[in-house]
Amino acid sequence: MKKLIIIPAYNEEGNLVHTINDLKSYAPEFDYVIINDSSTDDTEKICVENNYNYITLPVNLGIGGAVQTGYLYACRHNYDIAVQFDGDGQHNAKYLNEMVNYLLENKFDMLIGSRFIKNKGFQSSFMRRVGIKYFTILIKILTGVKITDPTSGMRMGNAKVIAEFAKDYPKDYPEPESCVFLLSKKYKVAEIAVEMNMRKSGVSSISSIKSIYYMFKVTIAVIIAKIKK
Repeated sequence: MKKLIIIPAYNEEGNLVHTINDLKSYAPEFDYVIINDSSTDDTEKICVENNYNYITLPVNLGIGGAVQTGYLYACRHNYDIAVQFDGDGQHNAKYLNEMVNYLLENKFDMLIGSRFIKNKGFQSSFMRRVGIKYFTILIKILTGVKITDPTSGMRMGNAKVIAEFAKDYPKDYPEPESCVFLLSKKYKVAEIAVEMNMRKSGVSSISSIKSIYYMFKVTIAVIIAKIKK
């Protein structure tokens, strides 16, 4: 079974080496590809110096475009499983094999790593937790399925999900919208408990001011995703 880790990276020079070392320690049987989203720091230089497997996008596409590039790569190289794994050091590779087993044993299509099932590890800021709870309720209303961590970027999909996301993937703040998209098309989506870390270096792309736009934009997007099913 071919398994790929998709690592979107924008200005992650301070986090990338730690992330790849974590993957090599806990998930050496996975392949990986770093999607360098036209970073302005030394992200690409670090990839070259360490002989990492990477793709550099000629222009900045944002998280959605970077992740879809990874799914296109997975689709064209016939991977059976692909997992999104942030390049900022927040995700833990020690959970990846457990996620594969759980996905296959239960015949899920997508499995999301949730920090809120056991409430251990880094829980995000208070305002972000409020937003996450809001999206949990909204997705439950729209689909009937409770997703405790709909903004989690740690998610694993099978070949069917790879093919779907290679064709179409939300471009801006895509995690809640992609959940609704799959659930509305009757894919089996579930969660598994994981612990996450604080970002090792750098800052998140979602500021406090952007959070208001995020809430509004994603609300409209998930409703449209439900209608488009």
